[in-house]
Amino acid sequence: MSVEILLASGRRAIERLMVDQCVVRRDAGTTYDPETGYATPNTTEVYAGKCRVQQQTASAGQRDVGEATVLLLRLEVQVPMSVVGIRVDDVVEVTASVHDPDLPGRRFRVRELAHKTHATARRFGVEEVTS
Repeated sequence: MSVEILLASGRRAIERLMVDQCVVRRDAGTTYDPETGYATPNTTEVYAGKCRVQQQTASAGQRDVGEATVLLLRLEVQVPMSVVGIRVDDVVEVTASVHDPDLPGRRFRVRELAHKTHATARRFGVEEVTS
């Protein structure tokens, strides 16, 4: 069996596990209302579609931000290999989840990108900031 056939089979298999939905957005600057002076952040949608959220280990890193202490949770988000252009600092929002009712609405910031020759899914490390 050829590598191409094995890789295509692996990609189909992992995509069957991508039962959640997410949107990946990128910061596109800020617009200021001239009358009120309020700032409105603008974003660009990079991807919307199926995904899978994985947490390798249940660990969190504590960080002090000013006078507040926050926990940074490390997770991995997987999307189909056809998805391109994800960058560090993009924000992933889970919009629907079949098996975890706590996932929809959660937002994660992309912190690590992974690339390899025979990948079955596009995987990136994300961080959820909690307080």
